[in-house]
Amino acid sequence: MVSVDEVRAVAVRLPRAYEVLVRDRVKWRVGQIVFAALSRDETIIGLGYPKEERAARVAAEPGVFLMPPDSDLRYNWICARMEALDADRMRELVEDAWMMCVPKKVWTEYLARNPR
Repeated sequence: MVSVDEVRAVAVRLPRAYEVLVRDRVKWRVGQIVFAALSRDETIIGLGYPKEERAARVAAEPGVFLMPPDSDLRYNWICARMEALDADRMRELVEDAWMMCVPKKVWTEYLARNPR
């Protein structure tokens, strides 16, 4: 299980990323694009994720992933249970979501300095 502080530590060190509080929910953005967000009770994390791949991911790991609310189905978004994630997996998911929001040059430089 990962904590909010662990997610924060990963998200805020990503280039161009910053944290905001919107309607009692912690979110991380690049510009105005949200790449990660916590549920109000901080048990679920929503992440940028390719729409085409999310149904298969949810079906493969229903104990970890779930579909976003109906209002968010049109977005590249998936939800994950915080209790089912370890630190390494959370880091990978947050970084992948962030990479969907920044130019390729930014994330390639980041990965060169911070290999997985």
